[in-house]
Amino acid sequence: MGVLSGNPKDEPLHYGEIFAIWEASTMAKGLVSSYNALKFHTGDMDLRAILEDCIQQAQLEISELDEILIANGITPTPKPPERPEAKLEEIPVGARFADLEIAAILSTNLAAGLVAASTAMGLSIREDVGALFGKYHVTKAALGVTMLRLSKEKGWLIPPPLQIKRPEAVGV
Repeated sequence: MGVLSGNPKDEPLHYGEIFAIWEASTMAKGLVSSYNALKFHTGDMDLRAILEDCIQQAQLEISELDEILIANGITPTPKPPERPEAKLEEIPVGARFADLEIAAILSTNLAAGLVAASTAMGLSIREDVGALFGKYHVTKAALGVTMLRLSKEKGWLIPPPLQIKRPEAVGV
């Protein structure tokens, strides 16, 4: 029996897995903090619901990832302090994030999370770690589709230039 056979949880983590887990936990903690702040900037209840879903997902990731780090003798980064509640009407208009901006931030973060989860899956040799990031990848993809639909529905999506009329094929 080799070192990497048997129960994956009994296998050692390699340095890439450690960093991917630590980095994902750290990122999720920052997202919880920033999404909690962004929640106060939107009056759109659909966008607020997606922010809540993203916060819950990030909190789940923090819990699961920190558990792995601690079980392997690695200290996770501390959580930022909780943000005080704010009312939308108390935030000055010039300091307030618009729903369009919040939608773009969420979409960008979800896309970056897909890449990070895929990278962690690809470098993992422990099956449980790869599967955990696979679960995060699927969840982020589903949240991304929800965000895309909402952005289209609300008129927040700013598409890149679209090729409506295709040029005639040259030399065919």
